[in-house]
Amino acid sequence: MRHLMSPMDFSVEELEDLMNLAEDIRIHPDNYSHVCDGRTLATCFYEPSTRTRLSFEAAMINLGGDVLGFASADSSSAAKGESVSDTIRVISSYADICAMRHPKEGAPLVASSRSKIPVINAGDGGHQHPTQTLTDLFTIRSLRGEIENLTIGLCGDLKFGRTVHSLINALVRYPKIKFMLISPPELRVPSYIRDDVLTKNGIEFEELKSLDDAMPHLDILYMTRVQRERFFNEEDYVRMKDFYILNKAKMELAKKDMMVLHPLPRVNEISVEVDDDPRAMYFTQAQYGVYIRMALIMTLLKEADRDKGGAEHA
Repeated sequence: MRHLMSPMDFSVEELEDLMNLAEDIRIHPDNYSHVCDGRTLATCFYEPSTRTRLSFEAAMINLGGDVLGFASADSSSAAKGESVSDTIRVISSYADICAMRHPKEGAPLVASSRSKIPVINAGDGGHQHPTQTLTDLFTIRSLRGEIENLTIGLCGDLKFGRTVHSLINALVRYPKIKFMLISPPELRVPSYIRDDVLTKNGIEFEELKSLDDAMPHLDILYMTRVQRERFFNEEDYVRMKDFYILNKAKMELAKKDMMVLHPLPRVNEISVEVDDDPRAMYFTQAQYGVYIRMALIMTLLKEADRDKGGAEHA
């Protein structure tokens, strides 16, 4: 049984196959409208979500499948104290594949160890968000043609931002990638990312506080929000939340073909005046998330079917 806990669970070659499939789905959606007839996706979301949960549901519906699940821990038996292990054992009897978001790091991994169906990590605490990373990679490749020789600015909450951590882990496997890590000192990337991922792999990176200084050098600017839910006190959140705001004036400092991405939701870190700039790709990015999740669901179900067939004939 294959699961997706981290973008590293797929090799670069497997990621290419996945993105090729997503691209074909984008171009020829009608060819895939009945691929998952009779199959069910369970969305087990212990944390609030709009894009991730709905894009998973849209992906399965677009493939002809059905969806069941819950949108918060309060609306599940977790409110009664049921463990993740017990929940996934029950869900395995109701669905063919599961997408799980949980505030505790490692919870989807625990679920995968007890599950009879493929489990997709849809975000676990400040740890990983692999399907957002797949979305980011697919968006970059589709709009730029390739993933290499890029200077990528990651801006905002680099300490708690699981999308940032997953993206760095994935991008270090591609050639000639340079990072500009833009954040206040309190929100810098964790040392394990800096030391064990960037430095260990010989990746060129620069840590800086000024977004203005970075703008002229970037091929991609990946903005993130400062996440209130990750802070221990309101005072620190209020002090940090408006540290970076991307506006029209800052966009004038950038290259003509720079691309702005954001995992969404935004609060006020990107001014609405930027939305009309042709370099603003975050809503396109959200749409591409449906295609890559369709490809992922298809791939994991196909492998599960193959494993099941082998077990039945063993």
